[in-house]
Amino acid sequence: MDLAVRKMTLERFGVEDVGAVHENLPPARLVEASVRRREGMISGTGALVVRTGKRTGRSPKDRFIIENEVTREAVDWGTGNKAFPSDAFGDLLDKAAAYVENLEEIYVVDAYAGADPRYRLNIQVVTEHAWQALFARQLFRRPTKEEIDSFEPDWTVISVPGLLTDPEEDATESETFVGIDFERKVVLVCGTAYAGEIKKSIFTVLNFVLPTKSGVFPMHCSANVGKKEDVALFFGLSGTGKTTLSADPERDLIGDDEHGWSDSGVFNFEGGCYAKTIDLSPEKEPQIWDAIRFGAVLENVMMDRRTREVDYSDRMLTENTRVAYPLEYIAGAVPEGKGVHPSAVLFLTADAFGVLPPISALTPSQAAYYFLSGYTAKLAGTEAEMESEVEATFSTCFGAPFLPLPATTYAEMLSERLRENGVRCYLINTGWSGGPYGVGSRIDIAATREMVRAVIGGKLDDAETREDPFFGLNVPLEVPGVESGLLDPRSTWEDGEDYDEQATKLADLFRENFQRFESQVSEEVRNAGPHSS
Repeated sequence: MDLAVRKMTLERFGVEDVGAVHENLPPARLVEASVRRREGMISGTGALVVRTGKRTGRSPKDRFIIENEVTREAVDWGTGNKAFPSDAFGDLLDKAAAYVENLEEIYVVDAYAGADPRYRLNIQVVTEHAWQALFARQLFRRPTKEEIDSFEPDWTVISVPGLLTDPEEDATESETFVGIDFERKVVLVCGTAYAGEIKKSIFTVLNFVLPTKSGVFPMHCSANVGKKEDVALFFGLSGTGKTTLSADPERDLIGDDEHGWSDSGVFNFEGGCYAKTIDLSPEKEPQIWDAIRFGAVLENVMMDRRTREVDYSDRMLTENTRVAYPLEYIAGAVPEGKGVHPSAVLFLTADAFGVLPPISALTPSQAAYYFLSGYTAKLAGTEAEMESEVEATFSTCFGAPFLPLPATTYAEMLSERLRENGVRCYLINTGWSGGPYGVGSRIDIAATREMVRAVIGGKLDDAETREDPFFGLNVPLEVPGVESGLLDPRSTWEDGEDYDEQATKLADLFRENFQRFESQVSEEVRNAGPHSS
């Protein structure tokens, strides 16, 4: 795109006079610029190491959807979807435009969200940091040179971490602001350098646009495929193992976080991966470990400045250390980012109570119940301003912060696709065994991998099961390669009565949480949850 056209796209947001505009630079030049501008340093493996400042995770309390004619009746307003006045947002855009005009350099990245050309979104990211441009370049899907020449953005993301908002002047709630405007088709990120806000804002956009306009089911999940074209989906929040479990050396990776399920199969929204790196090791996560090289971006990890060696166990800055890298850094990744209809769907939960079975087969009604519940443990650092190290949470559809429409919209789309395609569905607990967090231990990932492989390979289709007395789940009595004692969570606790007390507590929390959906679902789904006391 020539400079005149580029300037017009910026003028749409009130930017009239800008400094140096660096467009669609290759990774090497963005790394050079980041080092030159002292935004980051090069690690011993060649990855760029950066810090995001005060905000080392998402800021859900400062995230808003702009209220206007497009969103007023369609959005499911509430705690997760907070409204922000359109006129106040216009003022903030003017403020951001003035800020951008005073920058000596800005970086622009043109990219796609969506591997299926029928449903993809053209994204333009404008940011003041070279490293954030590198992040966008590696995380979104990358157009060819020919496509860049005729590129026209559907949506624009403006990320200005250095612009701090004033609650009294700007009607914000803190110095940080993330606003999504479905009328102007712009995302504005202020006062935070955490790059996850860029990617998750566009995911929110897709969660609004695709169901209403295209009938595509957007999913917060990873996806991989085997040699028999057996696609598997992994749903779960950050820290539950989506990235780790889908990065399987025996299978090809379609994507690690965000996908759509259309009438022809699944497709990745992104062109890269954004993996947690806390306690990363080459033994447990070899594919992620090998992907941390030149062109990758490491966020908030601790590094020895002299040796440039990274310590992935160091939590000094945050538990939420991250690495962003392009999908092709994973051996065996599917370059086209697409697959057929899945044969297996797995819900991943990191149970902090330590009482859920490590693996359970779900009936269609149970699948709807546990999808709407979206239970997991919120691990420290994933979001800013967490009050404790671990919190039990229910995040609808395993992605509540990113769902603008009513939750039942997404649950109904899942149920329909499971039914139409005869997909097996399992709940996998990647959390704690032998006691709650702080007492028990995390279920060994090697055992979890064996369970996942058994599900995907159909080895449990005819397995004998027992019904869990608290949650009504169908638990296999045996899983190939897994110690049978692990499959009964009560037997792993020293005191069975302590287990019963914790299991009762969690079952009560499930029922309490699900009350908000009872009038919106069938009786069969209502009765598919934990048993009454």
